[in-house]
Formats: sequence, C-alpha cells, structure tokens
Amino acid sequence: MRHDRPSRWWRSALLAAAALGLQAPGAAQNAARPAASADPLAPTARWSAYTRGRAALPPMGWNSWNAFNTDIDEAKIIGSAERMVASGLAAKGYRYLNLDDGWWLKRRLGDGRILVRPDRFPSAATAPGGNSFRPLTDRLHAMGLKAGIYSDLGRNICSQAYATDRVNLPQGSVQEREVGLYGHIDRDIDLFFRDWGFDYIKIDGCGIRAFGADAERVRSGEFRALAPTVDLKEVMRTDIAAVRTMFDQVNQALTRSNPDGDWILSLCLWGSANVRAWGKDLGNVSRTSDDLTPSWGRMLANFDSAAKRALYAHPGSWNDPDMLYIGAGDFDAAHLEQARSHFALWAIINAPLLMGTDLRSAPPALMELFGNERIIALNQDPAGHQAVIAFDSDDLQIFVKTLASGEKGVAVFNRGAEAIDVNFAAGLLRFADDAPVTLTDLWSGRATSFTRETKLHVEPRQTLILRAKGTRTLADGLYLSEQPGNVNPAVDGVTVPQHDPTIYRSLGWAGTRGAGDRPIYAGWGGAQADSTPYGQLLQIAGRPLGGGIGILANSRLEVRNQGYRRFTATVGVDDSARDKARAVTFQVYADGRLIGSSPALRHGQTGHAFDLSVAGARIVELVARTTSGSTDTLPVTWGDAALRR
Repeated sequence: MRHDRPSRWWRSALLAAAALGLQAPGAAQNAARPAASADPLAPTARWSAYTRGRAALPPMGWNSWNAFNTDIDEAKIIGSAERMVASGLAAKGYRYLNLDDGWWLKRRLGDGRILVRPDRFPSAATAPGGNSFRPLTDRLHAMGLKAGIYSDLGRNICSQAYATDRVNLPQGSVQEREVGLYGHIDRDIDLFFRDWGFDYIKIDGCGIRAFGADAERVRSGEFRALAPTVDLKEVMRTDIAAVRTMFDQVNQALTRSNPDGDWILSLCLWGSANVRAWGKDLGNVSRTSDDLTPSWGRMLANFDSAAKRALYAHPGSWNDPDMLYIGAGDFDAAHLEQARSHFALWAIINAPLLMGTDLRSAPPALMELFGNERIIALNQDPAGHQAVIAFDSDDLQIFVKTLASGEKGVAVFNRGAEAIDVNFAAGLLRFADDAPVTLTDLWSGRATSFTRETKLHVEPRQTLILRAKGTRTLADGLYLSEQPGNVNPAVDGVTVPQHDPTIYRSLGWAGTRGAGDRPIYAGWGGAQADSTPYGQLLQIAGRPLGGGIGILANSRLEVRNQGYRRFTATVGVDDSARDKARAVTFQVYADGRLIGSSPALRHGQTGHAFDLSVAGARIVELVARTTSGSTDTLPVTWGDAALRR
C-alpha cells in the first residue's frame, strides 16, 4: 500500500468492491479511509484510529475454539458461562462468552438465512419464529454476560478448508454449505446482532485464502472456487485494498444493525494483508499472528508479533496475538510458571484476555491465575497504553507500561533456559535515580523498595510482573513513547509492506516437512517507541537520544493532548538512514493549525529543537515531509518528544 498515493489506493478499493460484488464503503466509514483527493500528510485535527464499538478496554472473556474446536454444543457453552459466573471471573471483568466455529447447520437457499444446528443447540429449535440463537443470547445476557459469534469473510469457513474430523461442518448442497459472509454481509450482520442479539463478532479470513481453483476440496467439487484475496505467506500477493473494502462494508452493516454502538469487531487475518498498518483503523481487535498452539516456541512467536507494535494499539483498537492457551500443553497446571508468563505477557501488552480452556474442569490453580485481580487491573488500566520495550535481548526482555495513576507496570521476561540476575535500574522506568522506587510483585502482592538500582532474579521461562511507584525524571509531563495509546501513526511512511525478519522462529503447521518457517508478518519499518523503525537506538548527528518516536519520512502522527500546554522535541534524520541525500522538513500542528516548522534537514545535520505552546489543543499532529518516492531508507526521529504542563 502506498501512503503517498491515496488516490491510487482508493481507486483500487473501489475496483475491488466491484469485483467482489460489494457496495463501495459509505459515509459511515469516512474516518477510516483516506480521501481520494487529500494529501495524506495534511493535518485533519482529528483522531482517526478506531473508537467505535465497545472496546475502550481490552475485551475479556472466553472462546470455545481452543477447548473444543468445532465440537461445540449448548451444554458446553452454558456450562462454561456458569463456571465463569460462579467462580467470580465474570465479576472481575470476563464478560464475553464467544462461540467459535462449529455452530452452523447451513444457509437456507430461499431467503439466505443461516440456520443453527438444532441437534447441538436445542433452544434454537424451539425459539419463537423458529431456529434462532435468541434464547441462548437472552440466557447469557440474563447471567450478566455478553455473547459473541464467529464468521468468515469468504463463502466458506476455516473448518471447511482445514478440518480433518469434519465434526459439525455445515450440511446440504454446495450452496447451502456456503455460510460465510461473502455476498451476505448486510443480511448476516443484521441476523447476528439485531435478530439474535450478539454483542461480539470474530471474522476469519480462510474463505478468501483457502478456496482457490487448485485447492483439493475445490477440485473435488465439494466447494466452489473463490480466487484468493489473501496470501498469508507473502503480503505482496495479497489484495490489501480488497480486504479493507470488505471490512469497510462490515462496519457499515454493524452501524445499521447496532444503533446503540454496542459491538466488538475482531479482525482475524493472522497478521496477513498488512493488517499491522490498518487494523487499528477498522476494528476493535486485530490478530497479529497465525493461530497460537500450546507450545512455548509458538507462544514466543505470537507474542513477538504484537509486542513491538505499541503505537498501533489504542483504546478502541487492540493488538491480538490470539486467545490464551492456558490449560493445555506447555501452559497446563503442571507447567504453572509458563502459564503465568503467558498470562502476564498478554496482560502487559493489552492483549484481549480470552480464556480458551474448558472452564467446567479447569483446576483451581488455573482459575486462581485467571482471577489475579492485580494483573487484570494492569491489562484493564484505563489509560490504555501498551507496554513499550525498555530492554531487549534474545534471553531477557523488560517491558514498561505507563498507568493512569502515573505508576508503571513492568514485565521482566526470561525467554531462555538459564536463570538470569538482572540489574534493574530506575532509569528504565523514567524514574529518578536519587529517589526511592517501590516495586510490588503482582503475583504475591509483596512490596520492596530500592534507590537507583536493584537486583532481580528471574528463573527460566519466568516473568516477574510488577507495579512500580517512584519520582518521575520528567516531572511536568510525559514522553510520547510513554503514552503510545495517545499516539496514532495515521501515516507511517511505509511505501512497500515488508516482512518483519525478527518474527518467524517457531515450528509451523507443517512440522518438519518442507523448508521450515520464513518471515510472513508485514510490519518491518513501522513506527516504534524509543527505537528506529528497524530496531536501532535513536540518534541524530552523533547525539544519542534518550527516547522518542522513530518513524519513516512522509509520515503523520496524531497525538491526543490531555491538558498539556507545551510540546518539546529534538527532530532530525536518524543516523541509521541509508538515504543521505533527501532533506526532511518537520512540522507541528495544533488542531490543524501550523505552530512550528523546522528547516530542511539531511542526514548528519544537527537536530532542530521544538518548544511550542499546545495549550487548549485536542490533537497535535507531527508531520515529517520529504520529496515523493520510497522512504523505506529514510528513518526520522522525534527525539525525546514530550507533552508537558
């Protein structure tokens, strides 16, 4: 996707809509797409990341897939809901009870209505008016819960493409078994939300990925062919505009079917289609990776797919490395340390906390883990800032999250097989060296204090999860890298999506067949907190910066200003830039009004200092502008950028 050619993007989206038989995205989604004639770097004085629906905090609840796959029924759903309520987990925030694949019987050909499997959901068969999930959702709502359902962007669904046991697959003719949204978006969304009363929808993408003419189940005549729109393994073989267009139409349908705005839209594209760049604009939850499995290596890969995407998550739009797999494999009750790490890591990066174990038989140790209120509070902190990485290595990582209280959440994560003694300094937290720092262990509740530096011991595969209180080094404000939930890379400068070379080392679905995993997740070159887009420390003209925002040129950042009066930063072309010829001009806008501009700056030139009044402004926009063409070799730095009182 070329951010410097918005008119080309929009023409492509319209052509894609026509090709797919969809209506063009309408006015309801104007905030989520570039205007055809607009300069994408021009200030808009508004926040464009997704805030619709009901996801001001990361969703919490339970999903049926990990425990049951397609083998679901009403007794399992209600039993899980009852345990969630009786155990007190619902009162602690676990509200959503989500059905995944396996619930459908077929699509009725006369009117296109989806029918529920009556043998598995008997209340649906006895519903007034016939075959409806309304009795089930009414029962869940009466328990104080919310109800979620599952669908697919294509004609067909994931289990029809990949399941080997064929349990609960749709029945009937080829057309009756086409239960996905394709060609039925308005009808199905209205059925799910207005008629059946669901509150959450997870939309998969197997139907636009796995049913090409050469697919075995298509060649056999079991399903009709649908030319793939998504290629998980290679982003350049994906029609990104077409996928976005389909989600635009889903959003329009949600608006019509939910006039009260009570929904959650979960995009399940497994990190494909360059969703890292735009998922934040079109949905409440956006998958950053392929499906999780209950293995330590796979957990690391899924976590990595979201852990360095803090600037692409905000209240209303969260990164999702997939549902919790606690309760199986490396994360069962016999591997409690690994299960704790899994939970703590998802919590610190504001991932949805969706349990996947069979709650009816979950052992007390796991129920206690799920119910840890101190860690839940870390995930549900109202400021909505995903943790930013403060220390990074193959074996040890430290993540720091700014909380609404001004305190910090901290995860000290030992990825490796050997114990590590950590020199933990106040400076990692942006706290003063000469004042006491209090650390509270969120597993035990015990508190300790230190000044300047302390020793922490971390066992293999252990995550210390802490809450820290101290005296801030920046007494009168917050660095932008401390508040990623208020910083939106509306345009991040990436001209050609590239696979992130650091995220792929796990044993994939093919096991040891083939040549092994390769990088598949686009996102390399995206905006980063306290780092360049390619993982280097920020530096301008030989001067290291303590932190800031690293991004490519021809970019625009939207910053929500929550009562601060000044903006300060040192800006310039980062020393890591390979493009040493082009000049970049930095501009700062307050509610659309230009308040500061730098001279044209090139590689090696001293940074320009900004100290500007933003008093009363709601949205501050930071623009780094250069000539047209690829900017993938031209990273720029908003060094030590801060909003101050």
